[in-house]
Amino acid sequence: MKAIIFDASSLISLSMNGLLPELKELRKIFDGKFIITEQIKKEIIDKPLTIKRFELEALKIKQLFDEKVLELPSSVGIKNNEILEQTAKLVDIANNLFIGREKEIHLISSGEASCLALGKLLEDKKINNIIAIDERTMRMLVEKPENLQKLLQRKLHTRVIIKKKNFSAFKGFKIIRSAELVYIAYKKGLVKLKNGQTVLDALLWAVKFKGCSISNDEIAEIKKIG
Repeated sequence: MKAIIFDASSLISLSMNGLLPELKELRKIFDGKFIITEQIKKEIIDKPLTIKRFELEALKIKQLFDEKVLELPSSVGIKNNEILEQTAKLVDIANNLFIGREKEIHLISSGEASCLALGKLLEDKKINNIIAIDERTMRMLVEKPENLQKLLQRKLHTRVIIKKKNFSAFKGFKIIRSAELVYIAYKKGLVKLKNGQTVLDALLWAVKFKGCSISNDEIAEIKKIG
């Protein structure tokens, strides 16, 4: 058993670019599950369905959920209260790491943290997993926390200090972005467009413009191996 855990950011990027059909095709060839937590379901389906501006996108994602392309953690025997308990711990740690303008900096949301919490619980069950997330802060917290201080200072235009250097809680997670997912879809022939490298270029720039934290250099590197 293996799983990809989807954060709201990656699903929104794919949805806004009309790439949910490709995601559905990816699920068919993936030997495992695509999972969203209850918190992410609320963010991308339940709440948007009540807002006219976002209703259509929510309906598209709900269809994937109804078709079991996306499933809840209960499908692998994990209860929501287990995730909530782990989520609260991770949010508390993350949002007490840095101080800017004399107050703690809010780094991650409960939705993002729920993905990490689920990842930990899946590991406990010996289920290999990877988290699909496009948001830069969360990815840096997992992959390069030592660089996060500089990023925050640039974003907030203020001096940021480390309050508690407690990064160990965020080690060991594996991260993938929508950029890598569309690359896989492209390589597997799931994107029904012609023109070769132009298609890959268009896919990568599309997800970048819809929130995927991928640099121009990274796009160039992916195109080289594409």
